[in-house]
Amino acid sequence: MNARKAAAPPPPAPRHRLIADTALALLAERGMRGLTHRAVDEAAGLPQGSTSNLARTRAALLSAAVRRLAEREAAVLAPEEMPGVADPAAGAPALADALALGLHRHLSHHRALLIARYELALEATRRPELREVYDQAGRAFRDPVEALLRAAGSRAPERQALALVAWCDGVLFSCVAGQFHAEAPTREALRASCAELLDGMLRG
Repeated sequence: MNARKAAAPPPPAPRHRLIADTALALLAERGMRGLTHRAVDEAAGLPQGSTSNLARTRAALLSAAVRRLAEREAAVLAPEEMPGVADPAAGAPALADALALGLHRHLSHHRALLIARYELALEATRRPELREVYDQAGRAFRDPVEALLRAAGSRAPERQALALVAWCDGVLFSCVAGQFHAEAPTREALRASCAELLDGMLRG
Protein backbone atom coordinates (compact mmCIF):
# COMPACT_ATOMS: atom_id res chain seq x y z
CA MET A 1 0.00 0.00 0.00
CA ASN A 2 1.39 3.36 -0.99
CA ALA A 3 1.80 5.74 1.88
CA ARG A 4 0.37 9.14 1.32
CA LYS A 5 2.99 11.80 1.07
CA ALA A 6 2.77 14.52 3.68
CA ALA A 7 2.09 17.96 2.29
CA ALA A 8 5.26 19.94 1.90
CA PRO A 9 5.57 22.83 4.37
CA PRO A 10 5.23 26.29 2.85
CA PRO A 11 8.54 27.88 1.89
CA PRO A 12 9.95 30.25 4.50
CA ALA A 13 9.33 33.93 3.99
CA PRO A 14 12.30 35.91 2.65
CA ARG A 15 14.38 37.14 5.55
CA HIS A 16 13.76 40.83 4.83
CA ARG A 17 10.00 40.23 4.91
CA LEU A 18 10.24 38.16 8.10
CA ILE A 19 12.20 40.94 9.78
CA ALA A 20 9.74 43.64 8.70
CA ASP A 21 6.71 41.57 9.74
CA THR A 22 8.31 40.88 13.11
CA ALA A 23 9.04 44.57 13.57
CA LEU A 24 5.35 45.36 12.94
CA ALA A 25 4.28 42.69 15.43
CA LEU A 26 6.64 44.09 18.07
CA LEU A 27 5.37 47.63 17.50
CA ALA A 28 1.82 46.45 18.09
CA GLU A 29 2.73 44.39 21.14
CA ARG A 30 5.38 46.51 22.87
CA GLY A 31 5.28 49.95 21.30
CA MET A 32 8.15 51.94 19.83
CA ARG A 33 10.41 51.41 22.86
CA GLY A 34 10.11 47.66 22.47
CA LEU A 35 11.40 47.67 18.89
CA THR A 36 15.12 46.95 18.78
CA HIS A 37 17.31 44.97 16.43
CA ARG A 38 17.95 42.40 19.14
CA ALA A 39 14.24 42.07 19.92
CA VAL A 40 13.46 41.43 16.24
CA ASP A 41 16.15 38.74 16.05
CA GLU A 42 14.79 37.02 19.16
CA ALA A 43 11.12 37.21 18.18
CA ALA A 44 11.83 36.03 14.62
CA GLY A 45 14.06 33.18 15.79
CA LEU A 46 17.04 34.53 13.88
CA PRO A 47 20.72 34.53 14.88
CA GLN A 48 21.78 37.68 16.67
CA GLY A 49 22.90 40.31 14.18
CA SER A 50 20.57 39.19 11.38
CA THR A 51 18.39 42.28 11.59
CA SER A 52 21.41 44.58 11.76
CA ASN A 53 22.79 43.00 8.60
CA LEU A 54 19.67 43.97 6.63
CA ALA A 55 18.75 47.21 8.41
CA ARG A 56 21.87 48.65 9.96
CA THR A 57 20.26 51.64 11.66
CA ARG A 58 17.03 52.16 13.55
CA ALA A 59 15.89 54.51 10.78
CA ALA A 60 16.42 51.75 8.22
CA LEU A 61 14.45 49.28 10.34
CA LEU A 62 11.56 51.72 10.71
CA SER A 63 11.57 52.45 6.98
CA ALA A 64 11.42 48.72 6.25
CA ALA A 65 8.47 48.41 8.63
CA VAL A 66 6.60 51.26 6.91
CA ARG A 67 7.12 49.74 3.45
CA ARG A 68 5.96 46.34 4.65
CA LEU A 69 2.95 47.93 6.35
CA ALA A 70 1.96 49.49 3.03
CA GLU A 71 2.29 46.12 1.28
CA ARG A 72 0.14 44.34 3.82
CA GLU A 73 -2.54 47.01 3.88
CA ALA A 74 -2.60 46.98 0.08
CA ALA A 75 -3.23 43.23 0.23
CA VAL A 76 -6.20 43.83 2.55
CA LEU A 77 -7.60 46.28 0.00
CA ALA A 78 -6.65 44.38 -3.15
CA PRO A 79 -8.85 45.63 -6.04
CA GLU A 80 -9.90 42.15 -7.08
CA GLU A 81 -11.30 41.60 -3.60
CA MET A 82 -13.07 44.96 -3.34
CA PRO A 83 -16.36 45.40 -5.18
CA GLY A 84 -16.61 48.92 -6.55
CA VAL A 85 -12.89 49.57 -6.61
CA ALA A 86 -12.28 47.48 -9.72
CA ASP A 87 -15.10 49.36 -11.48
CA PRO A 88 -14.94 53.08 -10.65
CA ALA A 89 -17.91 53.75 -12.93
CA ALA A 90 -20.16 51.85 -10.52
CA GLY A 91 -20.68 55.09 -8.60
CA ALA A 92 -21.19 56.11 -4.99
CA PRO A 93 -23.16 53.02 -3.78
CA ALA A 94 -20.38 50.68 -4.86
CA LEU A 95 -17.78 53.01 -3.36
CA ALA A 96 -19.66 52.95 -0.05
CA ASP A 97 -19.68 49.14 -0.19
CA ALA A 98 -15.95 49.05 -0.87
CA LEU A 99 -15.08 51.48 1.93
CA ALA A 100 -17.26 49.60 4.42
CA LEU A 101 -15.66 46.30 3.45
CA GLY A 102 -12.15 47.70 3.82
CA LEU A 103 -12.89 49.24 7.21
CA HIS A 104 -14.58 46.07 8.46
CA ARG A 105 -11.68 43.87 7.35
CA HIS A 106 -9.18 46.03 9.21
CA LEU A 107 -11.28 46.12 12.38
CA SER A 108 -12.11 42.41 12.30
CA HIS A 109 -8.79 40.86 11.30
CA HIS A 110 -5.98 43.43 11.31
CA ARG A 111 -6.18 45.39 14.53
CA ALA A 112 -2.51 44.75 15.36
CA LEU A 113 -1.53 46.14 11.98
CA LEU A 114 -3.46 49.31 12.74
CA ILE A 115 -1.75 49.72 16.11
CA ALA A 116 1.64 49.35 14.39
CA ARG A 117 0.58 52.01 11.89
CA TYR A 118 -0.26 54.47 14.68
CA GLU A 119 3.11 53.88 16.33
CA LEU A 120 4.88 54.56 13.03
CA ALA A 121 2.75 57.62 12.25
CA LEU A 122 3.70 59.23 15.56
CA GLU A 123 7.37 58.40 15.08
CA ALA A 124 7.24 59.94 11.60
CA THR A 125 6.37 63.29 13.17
CA ARG A 126 9.81 63.23 14.84
CA ARG A 127 11.91 61.73 12.04
CA PRO A 128 11.98 63.63 8.71
CA GLU A 129 13.51 60.65 6.90
CA LEU A 130 10.66 58.41 8.08
CA ARG A 131 8.09 61.09 7.29
CA GLU A 132 9.09 60.95 3.63
CA VAL A 133 8.74 57.15 3.47
CA TYR A 134 5.45 57.19 5.39
CA ASP A 135 3.92 59.88 3.16
CA GLN A 136 5.06 58.13 0.00
CA ALA A 137 3.40 54.91 1.15
CA GLY A 138 0.22 56.80 1.99
CA ARG A 139 -0.08 58.17 -1.54
CA ALA A 140 -0.82 54.63 -2.71
CA PHE A 141 -4.15 54.90 -0.89
CA ARG A 142 -4.91 58.59 -1.16
CA ASP A 143 -4.56 58.78 -4.94
CA PRO A 144 -7.07 55.97 -5.69
CA VAL A 145 -9.60 57.59 -3.36
CA GLU A 146 -9.32 60.83 -5.34
CA ALA A 147 -9.79 58.89 -8.59
CA LEU A 148 -12.83 57.04 -7.25
CA LEU A 149 -14.44 60.27 -6.04
CA ARG A 150 -13.81 61.89 -9.40
CA ALA A 151 -15.42 58.92 -11.17
CA ALA A 152 -18.40 59.12 -8.81
CA GLY A 153 -19.02 62.73 -9.82
CA SER A 154 -17.13 64.76 -7.22
CA ARG A 155 -16.52 68.39 -8.14
CA ALA A 156 -13.65 68.68 -5.67
CA PRO A 157 -12.01 65.23 -5.47
CA GLU A 158 -8.78 66.36 -3.82
CA ARG A 159 -10.52 68.25 -1.02
CA GLN A 160 -13.12 65.56 -0.51
CA ALA A 161 -10.48 62.82 -0.54
CA LEU A 162 -8.90 64.50 2.48
CA ALA A 163 -12.24 64.49 4.30
CA LEU A 164 -13.01 60.90 3.34
CA VAL A 165 -9.59 59.50 4.26
CA ALA A 166 -9.62 61.46 7.54
CA TRP A 167 -13.07 60.07 8.36
CA CYS A 168 -11.94 56.51 7.65
CA ASP A 169 -8.80 57.01 9.75
CA GLY A 170 -10.92 58.42 12.57
CA VAL A 171 -13.26 55.43 12.55
CA LEU A 172 -10.34 53.00 12.61
CA PHE A 173 -8.56 54.81 15.44
CA SER A 174 -11.72 55.22 17.53
CA CYS A 175 -12.60 51.54 17.19
CA VAL A 176 -9.07 50.25 17.89
CA ALA A 177 -7.55 52.68 20.40
CA GLY A 178 -10.27 55.19 21.20
CA GLN A 179 -13.59 55.33 23.00
CA PHE A 180 -15.28 52.74 20.77
CA HIS A 181 -12.61 50.05 21.06
CA ALA A 182 -14.84 47.61 22.94
CA GLU A 183 -17.22 46.90 20.08
CA ALA A 184 -16.47 47.32 16.39
CA PRO A 185 -19.35 48.40 14.15
CA THR A 186 -20.84 45.89 11.74
CA ARG A 187 -20.17 46.06 8.04
CA GLU A 188 -23.78 47.13 7.52
CA ALA A 189 -23.41 50.02 9.97
CA LEU A 190 -20.18 51.10 8.33
CA ARG A 191 -21.80 50.99 4.91
CA ALA A 192 -24.69 53.16 6.09
CA SER A 193 -22.27 55.75 7.47
CA CYS A 194 -20.16 55.68 4.30
CA ALA A 195 -23.25 56.14 2.15
CA GLU A 196 -24.41 59.11 4.24
CA LEU A 197 -21.01 60.75 4.02
CA LEU A 198 -20.71 60.25 0.27
CA ASP A 199 -24.26 61.42 -0.32
CA GLY A 200 -23.50 64.68 1.46
CA MET A 201 -20.25 65.14 -0.47
CA LEU A 202 -21.54 64.37 -3.94
CA ARG A 203 -24.92 66.09 -3.70
CA GLY A 204 -23.48 69.59 -3.53
